[in-house]
Amino acid sequence: MMSLAELQRRIDAGDLSADAAIAQSLEAIGAHDKTIGAFVCRNEAARAASAGPLRGIAVGIKDIIDTADFPTQMGSAIYSGWQPRADAPVVMMLKQAGATIVGKTRTTAFASVDPTATLNPRNPHHTPGGSSSGSAAAVAAGMIPLALGTQTGGSVIRPASFCGVAAIKPSFRLLPTVGVKCFSWTLDTVGLFAAGVKDLAHGLSAMTNRRELLPAAAIETPRIGIVTQDFAAAPEAAGGEALRIATSAVERAGAPVRALDLPETMAEAWRIQPTVQQFEAHQALAWEYRTHYYAMPPLLRARLDESAGTAPATYDEARGRWFARGCAGHRPIWRRRRRA
Repeated sequence: MMSLAELQRRIDAGDLSADAAIAQSLEAIGAHDKTIGAFVCRNEAARAASAGPLRGIAVGIKDIIDTADFPTQMGSAIYSGWQPRADAPVVMMLKQAGATIVGKTRTTAFASVDPTATLNPRNPHHTPGGSSSGSAAAVAAGMIPLALGTQTGGSVIRPASFCGVAAIKPSFRLLPTVGVKCFSWTLDTVGLFAAGVKDLAHGLSAMTNRRELLPAAAIETPRIGIVTQDFAAAPEAAGGEALRIATSAVERAGAPVRALDLPETMAEAWRIQPTVQQFEAHQALAWEYRTHYYAMPPLLRARLDESAGTAPATYDEARGRWFARGCAGHRPIWRRRRRA
């Protein structure tokens, strides 16, 4: 993988030019992306900025974040070829720090549950995780040193763990979500992917112009906290055994592990998160759900149907038509299935 902090050090020392650093990323993308499928589109002629702490740093942007130089297609045919007129503020934060946006990384449709074609660079037979699959895979495959993703429930930290890279879901509103196709604006957060924790610190510090985010000193022995309360502890079949194995491995490596006892308000937040998420998803995707119902990705469409109390659409083979009940109080709706 490419270390952002190491690239910065070499560029600052004059051992590597900013343009050469960008060229390295473009070469790596050309060599690996045809098998990994992390990028939706990219600029093969991208050049480095002349100044800024992130000059020479190639960045991939999750394809639900607006970019003036690339289409923003949300992982959906509904937005095929759609071109925003302006960069999202978080993209401008990168550019103002000197970063070079080299392309858009693949996302699940509307950052939801329908899988992408992206492969996990660690094992192509495994998923890279969703929904920021392309960003995590691009960093893990050594194509770029930094990528942006978004998280509603786990879509930054989960693909990072699946692909073996570092990631951060910052505090709410540290990175603006204006210009991002949110799934749930109360819960959504823009996050970063990089090779290691130090790289994340350097990237986030440069974007926000906050030097206090840089690591003051190396941590000799990290302290690890885990939540084992009933509301958060995974049952053994769903990952509890994996958590125990990971805890043992950390302790054998010499890091102390302690259980965190979170307040009851956290348990309540855990319980209501799905309700908040689905309520806001219906508002955030109201236009797509109403006017492009049959073009919606099937798993997301079924989830919206279920939370709306609507029977899912079914296809009548004999009549060659889709059938959906529609909302309560509305007559059934028939529509032809589009040809593939």
